[in-house]
Amino acid sequence: MDPRLEKLQLGTRRHFLRNSAAGLGGIALNSLLANEKVVNPLAPKQGHFPGKAKRVIYLHMTGSPPNLDMFDYKPELVKRTDQECPDEFIKGKTFAFTSGTPKLMGSPREWKQCGKNGIWMSDAVPHFHGVADEMCMVHSMHSDQFNHAPAELLIYTGGPRSGRPSMGSWVTYGLGSENENLPGFVVLISSGTQPNGGKNSFGSGFLPSVYQGVQCRSKGDPVLYSSDPQGMNRGMRRKTLDALRDLNELQSAEMGDPETLTRIAQYELAFRMQTAVPEVMDISKENPKTLEAYGAQPGQASLANNCLLARRLVEQGVRFVQLFDWGWDFHGTNPKEDIRDGLTNKCATMDKPIAALINDLKERGLLDETLIVWGGEFGRTPFREGRTSGGSVLGRDHYPDCFTMWMAGGGIKGGYEYGASDELGFNVAENGVHIHDLQATILHQLGFDHEQLVYRFQGRDFRLTDVHGHVVKDLIA
Repeated sequence: MDPRLEKLQLGTRRHFLRNSAAGLGGIALNSLLANEKVVNPLAPKQGHFPGKAKRVIYLHMTGSPPNLDMFDYKPELVKRTDQECPDEFIKGKTFAFTSGTPKLMGSPREWKQCGKNGIWMSDAVPHFHGVADEMCMVHSMHSDQFNHAPAELLIYTGGPRSGRPSMGSWVTYGLGSENENLPGFVVLISSGTQPNGGKNSFGSGFLPSVYQGVQCRSKGDPVLYSSDPQGMNRGMRRKTLDALRDLNELQSAEMGDPETLTRIAQYELAFRMQTAVPEVMDISKENPKTLEAYGAQPGQASLANNCLLARRLVEQGVRFVQLFDWGWDFHGTNPKEDIRDGLTNKCATMDKPIAALINDLKERGLLDETLIVWGGEFGRTPFREGRTSGGSVLGRDHYPDCFTMWMAGGGIKGGYEYGASDELGFNVAENGVHIHDLQATILHQLGFDHEQLVYRFQGRDFRLTDVHGHVVKDLIA
């Protein structure tokens, strides 16, 4: 609902009589405020308490990686490969592409224990072996959704349908930005495809649109449509924006619509970004050793480039950096989706730059205040995907009941494993962590009580965690 109409509908005779007594004073105050500069909605703010993390880099593997072939070692499942799946695990359940009685499938990968605490990882992610002591594995994640878009929206907006603000929008709404020349919430997309939830996965929903994610690109213009039109120089652009600002300030004083303030802030931010964004997005200035560590190539579009850009962005005060990487839907419908060579090739584009990101942040003294989150929208089944079960390519179906995600930095325990799945990887065996619990924990690390970070819309207070969630305190260092 339009906030102006909502305000009128909620007004009563008592409100009118109370406010009328101060009517002349209100008119005078409005007159004074009209001459004041509009407050920047992205100005830095304080959380409910001091947070251990100041910023977030969220790495989303779109499609959902096969956790049983990367992080959740199940030797019993390997022993029972090709046996029929016990009825107790599938009775009454619906799967995306599997029906009947599927065959169990243990991981064909080689496994080893890594780091001081012996965290199990497969040979699919060899570069992660070297940063195991920084990683906090959560093996007991579970979701309510088994299809991509609803599951992704649940993670980022707290609900499976479009319309709610994304996590990055909530964070910038609550904390603002540390750099007035850059967006508070930046989105980087690799592998050429938008996330499953589309722009709703990084949209602002019913929050003012100034808090939505700004998609930047590592190839070509960093931000679309931010360049000056042909024939317009920077001085002319400034005069044009000044005129628009004056008109919008008049409308804001008259109507009180928060979107007018958003429009002013976005025009001004876009003007400042014309200089700041190209500079921060130019990775050619990085040390050659740094480029090699990430596997980044200036001028190209890749997850490696985006990981390096994420470090550069948080270094400049960007509050929330969201990376989406397409191509993790390992059904086994083609060789690229095979959990053997296909997974090896895909992980080769991912684990090196992310390991480099962790090491780079640590060397620069940024890891302690930067929370890294890695995962997909759900897990993969402990059995072969139904459509491809008779072929030579090995793949797994969608599975929301139990999967692995990990975090690093930002006051989270390093070299730590939390929760567990059962011996076949079907169910949470201990310390379950729901998506809303993950959201509550991320917000807590940033200094928020997730029950108090709210925005009133259509007559009720909304929050990222809906009406659920608790902070998983055992994950906190």
